Amino acid sequence: MKTRIIVVSILFHIAFLVSTYAQGVLEVKISESGSNKPIELANIQIEGTTSGGVTDEKGETEVKDIPPGTYNIKISCLGYQPKSVFEIEITKGKPAVIVTELSPAATDLKEVEIKANPFVKNEESPVSVRTIGINEIQRSPGGNRDISKVVQSLPGVGFSGGFRNDLYIRGGSPAENKFYIDGIEIPNINHFATQGSTGGPNGLINVDFIREVNFYSSAFPSNRGNALSSVMDIRLRDGRDDRFGGTFTIGSSDFAVSIESPLNKKKTATMLASVRYSYLQLLFKALKLPFLPTYTDAQAKVKWKITPKDELVFLFLGAYDVNVLNTKIKNPDESQQYLLNLLPEQTQLTYMLGGKYTHYFENSYLQVFLSRNMLVNKFNKWQDNDKSKEKITEYGSTEAENKLRIEYSGRKGILKYNAGVNYEFARYTNRSSFLDAQFTQQQLVKVDFDSKFNMHKYGAFANVSSTLFDDLVILGFGIRFDGNNYNKKMAELWRQASPRLSVSIKMPENIRINMNAGYYHQLPSYTILGYEDSTGSLVNKERLTYMRNVHAVLGIEYTTPINSRISVEGFYKRYYNVPFMLDNNISVANQGGGFGVVGNGPAKSTSEGRSYGMEFLFEQKLYKGFYGIVSYTLFWSQFKDANDNFVSSSWDTRHIISLTGGKKFKRNWEIGLRYRIQGGSPYTPYDIAASTLYTRYNPSNPGILDYNNINSARVKWFHSADIRVTKKWYLKKWSFELYLDVQNFYLSQVPQVPIFSPVYDTDGKTPLQDTNDASRFQYKYLGSSRALPLPTLGVVITY
Repeated sequence: MKTRIIVVSILFHIAFLVSTYAQGVLEVKISESGSNKPIELANIQIEGTTSGGVTDEKGETEVKDIPPGTYNIKISCLGYQPKSVFEIEITKGKPAVIVTELSPAATDLKEVEIKANPFVKNEESPVSVRTIGINEIQRSPGGNRDISKVVQSLPGVGFSGGFRNDLYIRGGSPAENKFYIDGIEIPNINHFATQGSTGGPNGLINVDFIREVNFYSSAFPSNRGNALSSVMDIRLRDGRDDRFGGTFTIGSSDFAVSIESPLNKKKTATMLASVRYSYLQLLFKALKLPFLPTYTDAQAKVKWKITPKDELVFLFLGAYDVNVLNTKIKNPDESQQYLLNLLPEQTQLTYMLGGKYTHYFENSYLQVFLSRNMLVNKFNKWQDNDKSKEKITEYGSTEAENKLRIEYSGRKGILKYNAGVNYEFARYTNRSSFLDAQFTQQQLVKVDFDSKFNMHKYGAFANVSSTLFDDLVILGFGIRFDGNNYNKKMAELWRQASPRLSVSIKMPENIRINMNAGYYHQLPSYTILGYEDSTGSLVNKERLTYMRNVHAVLGIEYTTPINSRISVEGFYKRYYNVPFMLDNNISVANQGGGFGVVGNGPAKSTSEGRSYGMEFLFEQKLYKGFYGIVSYTLFWSQFKDANDNFVSSSWDTRHIISLTGGKKFKRNWEIGLRYRIQGGSPYTPYDIAASTLYTRYNPSNPGILDYNNINSARVKWFHSADIRVTKKWYLKKWSFELYLDVQNFYLSQVPQVPIFSPVYDTDGKTPLQDTNDASRFQYKYLGSSRALPLPTLGVVITY
């Protein structure tokens, strides 16, 4: 730790002594939305300066001699709706790049209108979508350069009270979210991913690669399928085409090295690549924590512009995670001993390898996406954590998907359209052997099976949208169909028809009314599809079908002349055909917010649910150095129990409040704050009568939940504050950034569910007998709250 402080101090003083402000460059490329046709004679204006430019016949321009700093950029062109791009950082080390689109104006404008709406509507999804730029991601207090933590400032986004990345959107489970990178689907964007869900403790995407993120909480585009609650569409930037460059980043838990470069003299091919390695296990070992996680990830993008009308993009994203137990702790306390008894050791390998081919026509383009992703997940637990003794838990599973999607997009007059088909071949294996204290049984049950199956999936989609009457009305209609060969019901495409309609109406005084309604379908997780009973049968095969969700959203939005907006949205979501777990009598929609595996058991598609509420948002884009977001969500999330009654889901916190803001100061200093409040999360109490029986004692899962009283208790409200202070220096070919980010800086108690634990003998392994009943053992509850700050002192060096 002392060595790291010394290194950071040296870098700080070197940067201070040699810093010299130089001029930067902005490169801009503008194309028409829908057709990707280059836009000539578009005006580029850098706000707060006299600098600007005009695009050429390729839709490109370069603006030079810009003082380093952060700027808003205004873009306008005759016949197109003007647009603002916020918080573009100009440095001397490398050119800043803007690649964006303009939508045609519904009527021909008589003159160029420089006044741009800072919140341009997406024609396909004019409601429930937020666009986040790279600078917003990097500077987010408490975000720690992790996109999953950054979106927690947005309305409708619930989160776990600790430091995990589980996101539940508008009352839906984390398993209902989907992620895309440059149009290629990736199942999870976190290390130590929860199989059957999408959460994890750390993000695995290098945010230095990100250009922007479109986050949909409803109104998903029809070419983004298999999602019920949200779609995160991540767009990566291209590698630089002028020279070799790189970035070195060091934080509290890991360090990363990134490089980028042109690949040929014609500058038609570029590359980005990065590797990151964690040393979190060293910190955990010093703190005497009972588990020692290590993660490594790598990411790469290669773009090759073969001809002016043909281009290829190759992507790779991979991670390898290992978690071992810290069995060398001397005299562990009761909490440490509980976790040592509970936790298995884990290894997890995940990767995505994909490519995208694009061919441009005059007013349209064709795209072909081909990718493969794989997850290899293993858990092992030995008796007394001694590998020479019996293995009491063994879990090994693989999920492999090979995907093909073909899309044709274009613009015809006032209509923008997109249509395509998709095919997927998936393979799943599962080797499970463990003892399970099931809620429906009176003793431990041995679960032992070896499952394997293949699946063919297929689908088709189409979308058409238009802006009418001089931006007065925006209409969007889409539909998709999904099917697979798992069983007869799922094979019939018409059963999974998913139509959706969006409307946005412009009112006087910069007010818009936005609405959306649609059907959405999602396949149950492989862990449920691939579960086998003791006879080796896929017992869920004829009992499952696609989950279905009906969305309805209505909102009103007001934009101001100072780059801000105020919006209110009401939403209603109705769930059908959600898997109901038969071993514990619980809807799988209540699971997915922790480590491990979700859905590895018998189930049937009979569960129903609903979520409804309202969201308030005030968003201030950068204006005179200030920026901020204020959001409040009031909602109810409920699913039916075994008695067919609606009860609170695990995500029904009712209230989510987030206040985020910051200020940029002179000499490139910046400070940001985030304060969050969330209502108490529901939880299911323990069945003490069942949990204390010796016949059902399982050291790796000692407590048995009382699902007859599902989610009948709540933890206390969560509140926490994060702060980030950043200082930047711009040199001739280098830039330095030094930041301090502290999550939960005022040491708020993070509420936790009370933990059932046996009272152990002095060996820490044998439960003490109940003095009044020889068939039972003594028990206690371990602490249910903790105050954990998470400071990060980081350095980012860019060449």
